[in-house]
Amino acid sequence: MKLIFLIPLFLFLSKTNAQESTASKQVSTFTIEAPQLKTNRKIWMYLPKNYEASTKKYPVIYMHDAQNLFDAKTSFAGEWNVDEKLDSLSAQVIVVGIENGGEKRLDELTPYKNEKYGGGNADKYLEFIVNTLKPEIDKKYRTKPNAKNTTIMGSSLGGLVSFYAVIKYPEVFGKGGVFSPAFWINRKDINDYMTNSKKLKAKMYFLCGDSEGDDDSMVTDLNHMELLLNTNRCYCLHLNKKVIVKGGHHNEKLWRDGFTDAFLWLGYK
Repeated sequence: MKLIFLIPLFLFLSKTNAQESTASKQVSTFTIEAPQLKTNRKIWMYLPKNYEASTKKYPVIYMHDAQNLFDAKTSFAGEWNVDEKLDSLSAQVIVVGIENGGEKRLDELTPYKNEKYGGGNADKYLEFIVNTLKPEIDKKYRTKPNAKNTTIMGSSLGGLVSFYAVIKYPEVFGKGGVFSPAFWINRKDINDYMTNSKKLKAKMYFLCGDSEGDDDSMVTDLNHMELLLNTNRCYCLHLNKKVIVKGGHHNEKLWRDGFTDAFLWLGYK
C-alpha cells in the first residue's frame, strides 16, 4: 500500500508543462505570508460567476494541493477540474486552494511524526489556515464565515489533514471532504485522537477506491474510521457518507470524478 503514497508524498512538486493554462476566468491567485510556516504561500481563489455582480455572501471550501485543483499546467498528474465543475453547476461557493509546500508537503499535512517518514507539522499548517488565511479571506471577500458554511477538503495526505482539522477545529470547519485519506501514516495516533474527541456535529464525506494499493488497507482504515465516528455519534443522524469506488486507484481521476457528488452531498448547489 505505502509505495503508491510515496510518489505523491515526495514528488508532489508543480511540474512545468508545455500546454496552456486550463484555469477558468473565475480563478485568480495571490501570495500571503504564512508566519506559522516561516514562508509565503500561494493561494488560488475560485469565485462564483455572479460574484462581482452580486452583494450576497457565500460559503467557503478550503482545499489543499491547489496546484492540482484548477490547472493542468501546474498539476502533478492531472487536475481535478474544480473550476469547470463548479462553473457547470453555477455553484454559489468560494473555493480557497492552498498550494502544497513541495518537499515540505509531508511535514505540513501530517498531524503526527511517522517513525520512518517523519512529518508531524500539521498543527502549524492548520494554525496558518485558521489564524492567518481564513481571517484574510473573510475580510477581503464576501463570505459566510461560520462553521456551518466552512468546509475543508483534500486527498491522500490532504484527506488525512482535512479529517484531523474537523476534529481539532469543530468551531471553524463544519464539513469535511476526505478523499483517499492517508490514515496509515499516523494510524494509531489519528485513531486515538478520534476515539478521544468530543462529540462531532460536522458532516463528513469519505471517498476511496478499492484498488488504491497492493492490499486493502485503504478500505480497512476507512471502514474503521467510520466505525469510530458512528461510536462518537449516532449513525442515524446521517452526518457521514462513505463511497468506495470499485476499481478506483489513488489518483486525480478518482478524486476528480468524485468531487461533484461530494460537493452536492455536503449541501452545496
